Amino acid sequence: MENGDNNAVKDGKNSSSIVCQRCQTVILKPQTATYTKKQMFLPHMKKKSANQAPDDGETLSEVWLVNDMFTFENVGFSNTVGTTKFLICAECEVGPIGWHDTSDAKAFYVALDRVKNEG
Repeated sequence: MENGDNNAVKDGKNSSSIVCQRCQTVILKPQTATYTKKQMFLPHMKKKSANQAPDDGETLSEVWLVNDMFTFENVGFSNTVGTTKFLICAECEVGPIGWHDTSDAKAFYVALDRVKNEG
């Protein structure tokens, strides 16, 4: 999705609620996240298996930037891997839907391809 497609972005912010693709739980309320581009490799959204390769994922670049973890309605955080915490839906635990680099306390990223816009 490019900036502005489906009217998801208005004035650089999310125009509607951001919800989990799987259970429809609200992750972010409207106008709480900023559209930006930042590349990150995220593992595929599926149950981890013993034979899963470390490169089993995709590089995503279109994200919602959130500056405060308390802005989220329903999000969970994984254990820290290096300096990265992965974000998951707090309701159904699907993810990762995004990430947080612990070296930057005010930057939480949610990949547009991993969530849906409500409405």
